[in-house]
Amino acid sequence: MATILSGVFAVKVGILEEYQVARLTSFMNQNDTDTVGYQVAQSKMAIGSGGITGKGFDATTLANLGFLPEDHTDFIFSNLAERFGFVGSIALIFLFFFLIWRILHVATTSRDRFGVLIAVGIGTMFLFHVLVNVGMTMGIMPVTGIPLPFISYGRSSLVVSVMSLGLLQSIAMRSRSEVSKHPKV
Repeated sequence: MATILSGVFAVKVGILEEYQVARLTSFMNQNDTDTVGYQVAQSKMAIGSGGITGKGFDATTLANLGFLPEDHTDFIFSNLAERFGFVGSIALIFLFFFLIWRILHVATTSRDRFGVLIAVGIGTMFLFHVLVNVGMTMGIMPVTGIPLPFISYGRSSLVVSVMSLGLLQSIAMRSRSEVSKHPKV
């Protein structure tokens, strides 16, 4: 309830920009497929047209024909779902959750609190990005522009993701070296 009230307050006071208000109202009104809700409507159509196994990598898709806007950045998941279908989408989501599980494994093996906090923070960041990006392409979350890690076009997202995994690798190596120095008896 507090979230709804704060959202209404933000709209009334003018904290949000006009395009942000338009995105939120189009999310609340799913029938608006002509203006702001066009991207989400086309995204849902692309995901649905992929079927179980998809149309194939080289197939003519809604993205190729120009009906799916921002198919290489914000709506990359719907592009992939159309090409590789339900099976490919589930495989991609499974790979992301496997990555997040391994990140959380690094958190559990870390010997100091700082390593745990960094690993959990990175895992949470990846989880949030995956859930929001996939949710917005399916129309269950508002369009925010959050990229899908390692998949969406964009160098800054890729650099941050790779640096995060490098930091995790450092935490994991440090944890392993401390275990080898002080074996449990």
